[in-house]
Amino acid sequence: MRGDLPTAGTVVVAVPLEAGESQGTGVSRFSSIQLVRDRHAMTLSTIEGLAITIGGDCGVELAAVSHVADQGEIALIWFDAHADLNTPASSPSSVFNGMVLRTLLGDGAAGLVPARPVAPGNVILVGARELDPPEEEYLAESGITLIEVNSLTPKRLVDAVKKTGATRVYIHVDFDVLDPAELEGLDSPVPFGVTAATLIESIRAVREKYELVGAGLTEFTPTSPEQAESDLPTILRIIGALSGK
Repeated sequence: MRGDLPTAGTVVVAVPLEAGESQGTGVSRFSSIQLVRDRHAMTLSTIEGLAITIGGDCGVELAAVSHVADQGEIALIWFDAHADLNTPASSPSSVFNGMVLRTLLGDGAAGLVPARPVAPGNVILVGARELDPPEEEYLAESGITLIEVNSLTPKRLVDAVKKTGATRVYIHVDFDVLDPAELEGLDSPVPFGVTAATLIESIRAVREKYELVGAGLTEFTPTSPEQAESDLPTILRIIGALSGK
């Protein structure tokens, strides 16, 4: 992916090779997650204008979303086949990837929860179709808007953002929101996902109405150079929709 991005506009955040320790938090690799969060936050503080974070897993959103939320209210659009709404207590795996959104909402391990959490009513979860029972329970009572795959249209997404009352938007894209037929390099593919065309149209519709203050792309895990090459045209179209180029 980096090879197809403009060199002058691309900044690399160093990720530690060490696995890190849970430190009794219930979050696997907690110390490394903290370190990456802090390095990423420092990098974002040096960038003016729109920054698109490319992971890695969804954990990279910890610094990216917090960075823009600290500057004022946002609507957070979370395109993902999974809800990422577990806590350390409810997670079946202790992997932070499944806790990221819940942590951004202020309910997570001490040391990872942001100083200014996002309000659940400002979150729009799009395309989620593989949830753990505790996530389903939380989602039902939280006030988060859920847009399922079959009901996603650009208009419905724009209307959902309008309901939040926010004028600034952050867009998170976990590539597994897409149907596996659309993209091969997925770590956790889930059938019956969003088409790339609908995803791109929805992003463009939001950008026409609201200020995009940040975005994240995560979970691209090709198993071969050939698979990566096959997927890159779709990924670059998504980046183009986010960047406006």
